[in-house]
Amino acid sequence: MSRVGKNPVIIPAGVEFQANGRDISVKGKLGTLAWSIPSDVEFTKTENEVTFTPRNNTKVAQALWGTSRATLANMVQGVSAGFTKKLTVHGVGYRASVQGNLLDISAGFSHPVKMPIPEGLKVEVTDNTNIFITGFDKQALGQFAADVRAVRPPEPYKGKGIRYADERIRMKEGKKKK
Repeated sequence: MSRVGKNPVIIPAGVEFQANGRDISVKGKLGTLAWSIPSDVEFTKTENEVTFTPRNNTKVAQALWGTSRATLANMVQGVSAGFTKKLTVHGVGYRASVQGNLLDISAGFSHPVKMPIPEGLKVEVTDNTNIFITGFDKQALGQFAADVRAVRPPEPYKGKGIRYADERIRMKEGKKKK
């Protein structure tokens, strides 16, 4: 039994929910998101909440039940409040900056890495080392944050690289002289 799927998704006052068959769209002050609900899951909408139920008792339907509920909840939260991820750049000479629609990262390579910022996301850099990514689509935001981190993942000996702000790096002990 899904613990997540049992809970209804509350639609707040400023959010507009529309369903057309299996296709749903959520519109709020920050933007509009659309998604197609899997065929193994049913949904019912009352005046201000949406509940999900599995069509049958298969493993796939049970798995998609909670996933569908979580996806819709993320859509509603995204269009009403938005999401933010913070990354930090550690290392001597490592820095980041935003130039127009490009995120420019200097991370110890012989060249700067220029990454195009996806549509719907906003990137802000403070102190040349803190990268704030905000947007209303949680999946796109998480994917772009993962792509930025993949430019130079943190290494375990000195901790240099790009990491999430709340990420802890397990440091290894280096070589010792005898």
